Amino acid sequence: MLKKIGRSRFAQSVLAFIGAHYLRLVERTSTFVIEPADFRERALAEAPLIGALWHGQHLTAHFAWPKGMPVAALISRNADAEANAMALERLGVQPIRGSGGGAHRMHRRGGFAALREMLRALESGTSLVMTADVPKIARVAGGGIVTLAKHSGRPIFPLAVVGSRRKDFNSWDRASVALPFGRCAIVVGEPIRVAADATPADMEAARLAVQAGLDAAHARAYALMGARDPGAGLRSETETGDGA
Repeated sequence: MLKKIGRSRFAQSVLAFIGAHYLRLVERTSTFVIEPADFRERALAEAPLIGALWHGQHLTAHFAWPKGMPVAALISRNADAEANAMALERLGVQPIRGSGGGAHRMHRRGGFAALREMLRALESGTSLVMTADVPKIARVAGGGIVTLAKHSGRPIFPLAVVGSRRKDFNSWDRASVALPFGRCAIVVGEPIRVAADATPADMEAARLAVQAGLDAAHARAYALMGARDPGAGLRSETETGDGA
């Protein structure tokens, strides 16, 4: 019964309302450090672009974007993600429901329909934000994001947003949520471009570049906040089967 109540439309709406207002509070009371310093100007020049995240970092990603730049985000179709989608709408971000990853995941979780919707969004001039790793496989970039870049022709920018005051969770993805009245680092890596005629080897090289770019962005963002990325070792844990 509690699970049903927690997933009701009303409960999700309340959570979304609280979440959106909380994130606005964090944004308004934080001092931001951005690397590179001209990223927001560059984002407008490069738009529409694809912002790549690791799981657990998506709640504060919208802090990075220039005001007024249209942005959409890929959000899981599962019921637990409904509040996230509604909160993003309140923050002016268009949610696209589906999952990325490999072909089998995309087929089961609405990923092909989401891919078409993401391509339409990019074609219309809306930038796209999505997690590069797939659920429960932390810090291993899937093929979905490079497939999107290949078919859209748009660059991928690895992105990390880390607060000096934050709540770190001991979850499978080491999720982190910034707290109000602190500093916040936004670190963005160099763009990764995937040619329309990319071979399988090119796609794998691009996937690894996204992975490395995200690792570097997170390491730098945490370092700017005087800390170490708690998810830095998750890939090796996943590969050895010891992950959370």
